[in-house]
Amino acid sequence: MSDCFALRVPCSTSNLGPGFDFLGLCLGLFLDVEVRVDLDAPSSAPEIEWCPASTWPADEDLVLRSLQRYAGHFGVILPALKVSISSEIPVGRGFGSSGAATAAGLLIAAEVDPTGPRERAELVHLALELEGHPDNGTASLMGGCTLSVPHEGGLEVLPHPVHASLGFALAWPAAPLFTGESRAVLPESVPFADAVENPRRLALLLDGLRTGEPRRLALGVHDRLHERFRRALIPGADQAIAGALDAGAHAACLSGAGSGLVAIGPKDRMAPIANALGAPLAGGEAREVSFEPHAPTAARA
Repeated sequence: MSDCFALRVPCSTSNLGPGFDFLGLCLGLFLDVEVRVDLDAPSSAPEIEWCPASTWPADEDLVLRSLQRYAGHFGVILPALKVSISSEIPVGRGFGSSGAATAAGLLIAAEVDPTGPRERAELVHLALELEGHPDNGTASLMGGCTLSVPHEGGLEVLPHPVHASLGFALAWPAAPLFTGESRAVLPESVPFADAVENPRRLALLLDGLRTGEPRRLALGVHDRLHERFRRALIPGADQAIAGALDAGAHAACLSGAGSGLVAIGPKDRMAPIANALGAPLAGGEAREVSFEPHAPTAARA
């Protein structure tokens, strides 16, 4: 006897300037999973096929790693699985490709867990352990916009509203920028004035997301801790952001650690904003994308 289901896990942008390492927001580039569970076969290592196969190196399969971590953490034996995965989330562009893959593995494991369903909050904690930072994995597991704050007792996750008038665009160059390289350029300390300024901007950003008010988004997206250092690694980033603002975006910034960018603006103006955001990036691609407010769930035919 077998069981089959599908999952569609969204990508995420993170930081949005001053929300460094705790703000994640789900957008419409997806990792799609089809799972076949053989309930009669003895448990075995999951069979995982990525399409195309080059999406992840075999020794870095984050879906497999997440399945194994889930089984070890909860002490369960998962049934025999055949998993087929396709992803339109480009790797190394700051769109949470690893967070989506980690979320997918945890969601698959929770769906087939013979001991019963798990609370989504339990999966969020595992995602943080696997990812090392809470923003992307939490967003892909919970959907919508999330604020994730690790603390001594665990992880606090707050959902945050996004106004219905807001649209989003993503753009990325041909060259990736991996998180390790992007973090390496960050200073060990920052001036006190920069540390003070960031929470002020964050307050404006969060209210702009909630209300859709353009001026608060424009003021709120400015960051003093990480963005200027990372932009220097991405040829054309400054011109791309300026072009998006000229085309009518309320705000534009790096997506996560880069090399991708994200723009926020009026929902009916995002196509030309996307084009302007992508044009200065070498070998660039750009998309108008949807905001994804709902948590991914398994779908059966």
